[in-house]
Amino acid sequence: MSEPAGAVLSRNTFRFFGELSRHNRKSWMDANRERYQADVVAPLRGLVEALTPALLSLNGGFETGGRFGANLSRINRDIRFAKDKTPYRTRMYVFFSRAGISDGAELFVGIGDDVSVGFRSYGTSARSALRAIGASRAADNPHWLVGAARHLRRRYESYWYSAGKGAWMRHAGFPGKPEDWERLKGLVVRKHLSPAAALRPGFVRNVAKTFEDLFPLYRFAVMAD
Repeated sequence: MSEPAGAVLSRNTFRFFGELSRHNRKSWMDANRERYQADVVAPLRGLVEALTPALLSLNGGFETGGRFGANLSRINRDIRFAKDKTPYRTRMYVFFSRAGISDGAELFVGIGDDVSVGFRSYGTSARSALRAIGASRAADNPHWLVGAARHLRRRYESYWYSAGKGAWMRHAGFPGKPEDWERLKGLVVRKHLSPAAALRPGFVRNVAKTFEDLFPLYRFAVMAD
């Protein structure tokens, strides 16, 4: 069955991840390396290219070169300290962050058994942008937080992390109070789409609209004036 005209991703992209989840071993990947390049890497690079005009209209500093580590996540897992020793990830990400700026913030599209689209930021140190910029803005703009929480609750799934007792703790919902941002280690705001939605011609346009909707949060959380 042919793909809809204008689709960037293909059914074979999702088929590959489904099969990988059942055969997650090096011998299978070695036998399917050409499929991985044709059905996963090439379409994800195509998605980066298709989204580039929308990202650069939000901020001209976004990285859009399509390289692994800059716009594409790697499929190989680091299993040295993991209990799960499967060697490959069954979800990959197209992500956009500002070139040359290590603020831990990204607009992303995740592709696996479904599609996730959203914003995420992780700040592991007390000097991270999420803590230094976001927490300061939250203290000065509590009413903005209330409005953002109301808006995001209607459209997205949100959760955030704080640190305590030597481990990160996950909290459901958006951190809508300034005191939450003082404890903030990570923030994810996203929505899920079906593979069928990702195959429609309007998928790129819908992702671009989501990025536009979430960019004020990106700016609030990590971007200095």
